[in-house]
Amino acid sequence: VQLVESGGGLVQPGGSLRLSCATSGLTFSTYDMSWSRQAPGKERELVARITSVDGSTMYTDSVKGRFTISRDDAKDTVYLQMNSLKPEDTAVYYCNALRRRTYYTRDYWGQGTQVTVSS
Repeated sequence: VQLVESGGGLVQPGGSLRLSCATSGLTFSTYDMSWSRQAPGKERELVARITSVDGSTMYTDSVKGRFTISRDDAKDTVYLQMNSLKPEDTAVYYCNALRRRTYYTRDYWGQGTQVTVSS
């Protein structure tokens, strides 16, 4: 199983970035997908999640109205559109694939992509 993030970089405050997470080796459509981030000296936090069943989404309060998570099951890829970026959004962003069943859990992470918001 591989999850490969891309799209990170340096952007000015107020700018936008679109992160992608391309997956392989799993049945993508059966996994809930999420983005988390970890800033230096801080714990990893969940940013956004999209379910496999009906595509419903959730966001942490600090990104509501600015970030949008989406998925393309035909491409086995999940995206995170980030608008109105702030310096406090600076972090390494990680993609996660999660499938929970009665008797097992499958949980996979990507290697992360750096997002830096600075003037």
